Amino acid sequence: MSDDAPGGAPTPTYEVAAPRAARRVDVAHGRGLVEVTEVTRGGTAVRTARFMAARVIALVEHPAPRHTAEDDDETVTPLRVTA
Repeated sequence: MSDDAPGGAPTPTYEVAAPRAARRVDVAHGRGLVEVTEVTRGGTAVRTARFMAARVIALVEHPAPRHTAEDDDETVTPLRVTA
């Protein structure tokens, strides 16, 4: 719970994460709604949370932790930028 709302009223905190590899979290807003969706690499929505935009105090996004190479990972050749 947080006390960020005007008047000091406690506000619930929700966390939407993509804990599995090859998943991401997409955020969309419009028509008074904020929609947060966990999506697979293929674009299939796994779960969705919808919030009334007027009630959202803050939306905080954190970058994914850097992946450390494992022994069995293939070597990846970086792309070159052409002129």
